[in-house]
Amino acid sequence: MARLSEKIAIVTGGARGMGEAHARKFVAEGAKVVITDLNQEAGEALAQELGEQAIFIKQDVTKAEDWEQVIRETENAFGAVNVLVNNAGISISSNIENMTEAQYRKIIEINQVSVFLGMKAVLPSMKKAGGGSIVNISSINGLVGGAPGYTDSKFAVRGITKAAALEFAKYNIRVNSVHPGVIETPMVTEGDAVEQIKAFAKMIPLQRMAKSEEITNLVLFLASDESSYSTGSEFVADGGLTAM
Repeated sequence: MARLSEKIAIVTGGARGMGEAHARKFVAEGAKVVITDLNQEAGEALAQELGEQAIFIKQDVTKAEDWEQVIRETENAFGAVNVLVNNAGISISSNIENMTEAQYRKIIEINQVSVFLGMKAVLPSMKKAGGGSIVNISSINGLVGGAPGYTDSKFAVRGITKAAALEFAKYNIRVNSVHPGVIETPMVTEGDAVEQIKAFAKMIPLQRMAKSEEITNLVLFLASDESSYSTGSEFVADGGLTAM
């Protein structure tokens, strides 16, 4: 039996990278998936490829009204939501001395505030469904230091995951965070720090970046009923980096 049979899932930032990998795997495992992203062209193409089990909704994850629309359209298309993957995120290569206030606030809005908005918006739908699983994508930079803005926001995702897990437990809603290390996604391979990241990857105990699918397998476990007693926890997939 498919691991997500009859589950209805929302994956933010689902048009490319890790989000795309999550959406593909979820559909393959029996879920009906709503892909959200600002990249409408890529998102619509992916949903069309995945067939009747997937739809695309253009969304700015920093806007509460967009979240309300996503929940409404998801319920109209498929029913009450069982799984939310807060995957959307960005990073800006800079330091505190040179980063502008506008850049900093953009990172915080997309990486941190969107997670709060998503969990708040999906709660009534998951209560109607009788429970659910929320998977918040943080980072190893939610455990150890790194780039300003990105690190701050990913620590915050780790924190609000624990707060929400305690609040939502009475509704049979589990909330966990995933902490990937260096992942081979367009944000990395097409970013302005690609050469530095490739050099850094050689220092990882497993001596390579992860493929998106390797993180997806962990997200799938948390979205499924196999992780039914896991909530408020951090799940790390970093090739051994934080063990050093």
